[in-house]
Amino acid sequence: MTMPALPLFHILAGKPVIVLGSGEAADAKRRLVERAGGRCADEPAPARLAFVAPAPGEFDPAPAVARLRARGILVNCVDRPELCDFTTPALVDRAPVLVAIGTAGASAGLAKALRLRFEALLPQRLGALAEVLRMMREELRHRWPDAGDRRRALDLALAEGGVLDPLADGAESRAVDWLANGTAPRVTRHHLTLASPDPDDLTLRAARLLGSADVIAHGADVPAAILDRGRADALRCGLGAIPETGMVVVLTMR
Repeated sequence: MTMPALPLFHILAGKPVIVLGSGEAADAKRRLVERAGGRCADEPAPARLAFVAPAPGEFDPAPAVARLRARGILVNCVDRPELCDFTTPALVDRAPVLVAIGTAGASAGLAKALRLRFEALLPQRLGALAEVLRMMREELRHRWPDAGDRRRALDLALAEGGVLDPLADGAESRAVDWLANGTAPRVTRHHLTLASPDPDDLTLRAARLLGSADVIAHGADVPAAILDRGRADALRCGLGAIPETGMVVVLTMR
């Protein structure tokens, strides 16, 4: 099954966003825009995004959506998924870390329930770790000039139980020492024999390996739904020519 939408983070700092309507729904959209650093504007503004959120009986949203779309503006119309070019996810804010949970408009209640679970799971200090890693970007490039080595070193450190495990206490305070002494993992190869074509039947270990692999080598009978669980930028290849680079996961069906 393909993704129902392409999730993106749109940079709004200082930019106008059209918000039409009054009442609670429109006010909520204005707060959302302002929280992201954007400026709420009326319909004539030269914006790229718009929210149409009329109060009950205020106006018919369809003509407003049509006018905005005719100008090339992407529109979200509250409670009218057929008039939406984009949807707004439930957000977990650990600035600068932002977790967005969407259901392609299927159920705002489900997105909210998941958000509450993540709110309890993700520590407030997660943002501090992200800021430390941001400040270290140039040093990381110097320490590991090869992008693959750099990514593998970070993957190892940020993994569950790793020195920079984002859910562990004090990860940000260990970052400097890790940068000086950390190592990138060597080239490894993992063989996974799958008993089911259903991605929901993947073991936790298999899912983690797929999510970390640099190369996914697979037989022709491995379904696309399984391959989609790997990183989008991981190299895909057949079983006959597997490169020796980074972490290689070899997938076959039983």
